[in-house]
Amino acid sequence: MASNKNLVPQAKEALNKFKMEAASEVGVNLKQGYNGDLTSKQAGSIGGQMVKKMIESYENGMK
Repeated sequence: MASNKNLVPQAKEALNKFKMEAASEVGVNLKQGYNGDLTSKQAGSIGGQMVKKMIESYENGMK
């Protein structure tokens, strides 16, 4: 069963910053707090950008 609980509580701020950066890169105006007014496309583009950056970071670390 999936959980929204962070395993490392100190990582919450870093994850929020990462999410805001990804949103900015794809042109989505993300605000602090509730963002329920986002479309599925906008939310998906943020998550997709985050995954893309994580994969790039991992691949760069393998070199």
